[in-house]
Amino acid sequence: MHSITAIILTFNEEQHIERCLRSLDGVVERVCVIDSCSTDRTVEIAESLGAEVVQNPWKNYATQFQFGLDSCDIATDWTMRIDADEYLEDGLRTALKTWLSAPNEAVNALYLRRKMVFLGRPITHGFFYPAMMLRVWRTGAGRIEQRWMDEHVIVENVQSETIEGGDLVDHNLNDLSWWVAKHNGYATREVYDMVEIMERERTTKDAGMETMSGQAARKRWLKEKVYTRIPSTLRASLYFVYRYIFGRGFLDGKEGFFFHFLQAYWYRTLVEAKLFELEKRAADRGLTPYELLVEEGVL
Repeated sequence: MHSITAIILTFNEEQHIERCLRSLDGVVERVCVIDSCSTDRTVEIAESLGAEVVQNPWKNYATQFQFGLDSCDIATDWTMRIDADEYLEDGLRTALKTWLSAPNEAVNALYLRRKMVFLGRPITHGFFYPAMMLRVWRTGAGRIEQRWMDEHVIVENVQSETIEGGDLVDHNLNDLSWWVAKHNGYATREVYDMVEIMERERTTKDAGMETMSGQAARKRWLKEKVYTRIPSTLRASLYFVYRYIFGRGFLDGKEGFFFHFLQAYWYRTLVEAKLFELEKRAADRGLTPYELLVEEGVL
């Protein structure tokens, strides 16, 4: 069977890391945990389960993951990206092992079907499931996009297959207050990306769009070529209607209402408000938002 090295980024993930690592047992040969100086038992648990742990200060997901790719000296046939709060369902474990026992030699990337669990319920509507994620690729063929948010693994001349039979489950066990704080940080980082998008032409700034494929490429195109051209005061409302009504998000029950409202309406509105605040702050200084972020050392 072809071998895999999994890279996991962690910071205070003691309640998730064991579940993640045990789901990889028997599927991957090696696990490299890139830890951002956790203060809980994350490192202790990871090492007790056989993972290698490397410490590196955090800047953003893209730089941290690229650090893992560059520093882990990966010698296995394949590399996997998985988050600490994710795990492989048994069906996916079996399907992945079966595929790797006799892989298609023309394939250099594998898509996994991701399923989100929110407030204990799988979210299976709202155009949110299955999210097709490129998470396994031939070692050396992939790199991570250097973006503040929504970064993807880019594989040149991608020839892919999708592993069926089970899901990659994203089930964070923290409470809603943690989720809100996390998405507040996401909104700030997304504003940085939006400023860079507005500053330069996408053909030169976002080389990743030309090399992405499938669902990820379609979502990126819709977000950057359609969504951003809608008036900012309407974007979040229209997106929520798209997800909750046309995507039948209402079929996900009460948990689904909270998820689609918070993720599609509240979060998108927060991004717009943060961008508006940045634009006003820059205008007061006689600068563009990009120039202000450069001056402040963000970009």
